Amino acid sequence: MTMAATPDSLPANADAPAENEGRKKTVGRIALGVLALGAAYGAYALYHYETVGQYMQETNDAYVKADGVTVSSKLAGYVRTVAVADNQSVNDGALLVQIDPTDYDTRLAQSTAQVEVARATETATLAAINEAQSAVGQARAALQASQRELAYLNGEVARMRPLVASGAEPRQAFDQLVANRDKAAADVSAKQAALSAASDRVASTRAQAGQSAAQVKAAQAQRQAASTDLATTRIVAPVSGKIGNSTVRVGQFVQPGQRLMTIVPTQAIYVEANFKETQIGLMRAGQPVTVHVDALPDVDFHGTVESITPGTGANFSLIPPQNATGNFTKIVQRVPVRIRINAGPESRKVLVPGLSLTVEVDTRSAKSAIDAIRDEQDRVSAK
Repeated sequence: MTMAATPDSLPANADAPAENEGRKKTVGRIALGVLALGAAYGAYALYHYETVGQYMQETNDAYVKADGVTVSSKLAGYVRTVAVADNQSVNDGALLVQIDPTDYDTRLAQSTAQVEVARATETATLAAINEAQSAVGQARAALQASQRELAYLNGEVARMRPLVASGAEPRQAFDQLVANRDKAAADVSAKQAALSAASDRVASTRAQAGQSAAQVKAAQAQRQAASTDLATTRIVAPVSGKIGNSTVRVGQFVQPGQRLMTIVPTQAIYVEANFKETQIGLMRAGQPVTVHVDALPDVDFHGTVESITPGTGANFSLIPPQNATGNFTKIVQRVPVRIRINAGPESRKVLVPGLSLTVEVDTRSAKSAIDAIRDEQDRVSAK
């Protein structure tokens, strides 16, 4: 007799087709979800690129910079004091180096003495002018007296001539009178020459006074130069900043123009980023910038585009490339962009010149410039 099959007696894989079917549906749903998420992410990524991403220009060819000031000596001399050390902060006008002022102090004393001598000479010349003018007055008075004497004798000669002719007066007395008249005329000529000489002496003395005044000015200029040299023996900081690369030592003999140290104005740091020529089409001054510093990878700094160099880096190199040759190879050029970075005192302690940066510029504010450029070119072409 045949026994009926019970559920417990069924094969173990009787439910396998149903489980496989459910598993396939689940995988299908997950796949569809993943595809949907991928499509959504792709659509979002495309939208983000079209609206934001394509306007974000980034480069890692960027560095912190500061316009360091090279401190040099104007004078030659031995260094008496070095008042600063490497990496020390200094304020504008602080003493850096003192050159031995002994020689320059002596030159100032000599120049001061020369000024006094020139002034004494000028005073003596002015006194000589007064004396010469007095001599002119005396000569003029003497001439006037001689002229009156000559006029009197001319009158006597004219009065006595007819009397002598008539025999009323002796000829001898007349001849004596004529001799006296001629003598008075000669005296008038001599007095006129003396007056002319005295006048010339006044003019000559005045010329000497002008020369003395010029000598006084020359001596004063020499004294001022000596005073300036003496003051220049104190080399002071032209700007505030930090001392770097100091090569001066006490007792060293320095020459004019010799570099002694460099002052880095840490309060005036900026960023110079070198963007590819394909990145600067919409870059404009005033656009916001995000700066990532390698020394502080978890900190974002912000800044602003300050200016764009009017030429590529190769254009301003010492030997610009000559592209009009047969072996020309096109290379994407770099354009330096100056960026003002917003950083406080604590940040500036880390942002020292030379650090590497990654810079990202948001150029969305200039995206309308493309249409403006196209319209401009259309108008130009239409002409």
